[in-house]
This record gives sequence, structure tokens and C-alpha cells, in this order.
Amino acid sequence: MKGKHMLKNTKEMQAYDTITPNLPLGLSIEIREELVQHLNQTLADAMTLRDLYKKCHWQVGGATFYQLHLLFDKHHAAQCELIDEIAERVQTLGGISIALAHHVCETTMIPHGPRGREEVRAQITRLLEAHELIIKEARRSAHRAQELGDDVSNDLLVSGVLRTNEKQVWVLSEHLVAMPGIEGTAR
Repeated sequence: MKGKHMLKNTKEMQAYDTITPNLPLGLSIEIREELVQHLNQTLADAMTLRDLYKKCHWQVGGATFYQLHLLFDKHHAAQCELIDEIAERVQTLGGISIALAHHVCETTMIPHGPRGREEVRAQITRLLEAHELIIKEARRSAHRAQELGDDVSNDLLVSGVLRTNEKQVWVLSEHLVAMPGIEGTAR
């Protein structure tokens, strides 16, 4: 109980939605503030997608269980790597990266899935819809980073977020095409 009391008296070193002013990055505080907002949105969505992959990994079933069980875990790991890169970029820009689950839930654009187990088709469709939201936002954010002169954030969004998510969409979509009784996407 004593430790709990001690935490009540602590103060934040830096509040969320603030930017460390004196970083010699060649970007104004206003530009860094806007970029941090974009990156934190991407971060919240990537964290939600990561967790959705783990849920699907645990709850997948059916004839393709083994392949999807491994695939979902592989995609989860790739999202974990991206999350770390995005969070570190937010910190590098002088911001505070979103971190706790309840804050992520308040911020993400990805709809909440059910607590229960879904059919494989529904799992893959839910993952594809989440990817699409992330891809659209990453494109907007990458264009904005380029306009603002932040080549590093632009590169992270294009070479990291977009490339990873587009590849994962491709692989997931192929599973829908291969599943009997399921219409594939137009080519």
C-alpha cells in the first residue's frame, strides 16, 4: 500500500500532446506537433491490429488452422516491429507515444471486434478492413510528412507502415481466394 501512495505524489515529466521544444531537428515545433499526432494515430491503429492478429492466432480454427495460426503470429510479430519504430519516431520528434491499452482504445479508428470466436472468413475480413484503415491513414500522413519536409517520418510511413501492411493484405487476400465457397477479390 505504501507504494501506491507514493505514486499519487509523482508528476509527469512531460504531458501527452506536448512537444519537447529544444530539439535541433530542423523542424519547427508546430511541424513536429502535427507529425506526432499523425504518428500516434498510426501507432494506436497498429497496436489494435497487432492485438487483433494475436486474437485471431489464438482463436483460429478449421481446415486451414495450422497455416493461419502461424501466419497470424508472423503478421503479429511484424506489427510489433512497426509499433516500436513508430513509437521511437514519436519520441525522437519530442512527443509522447501512445502506450496504454485504454488510451489506444480511445484513439484507434479500427472497430472493436467481438470477444468471442469468429469464423475464419470473418477473421480475415476483419483484418483486411483494419489494414485498409491503416493504409489510408498512412498514405495521408506520408504525404503530409513530405509536404512538411520530414523525410524520416515519410520514409517510416512509406517503407515501413505501407510496405508491411500492403504485403500483409496481399497474403491475407490470397487465403480468401483459396478458401472454398468464398469469393476472391477482383484482380
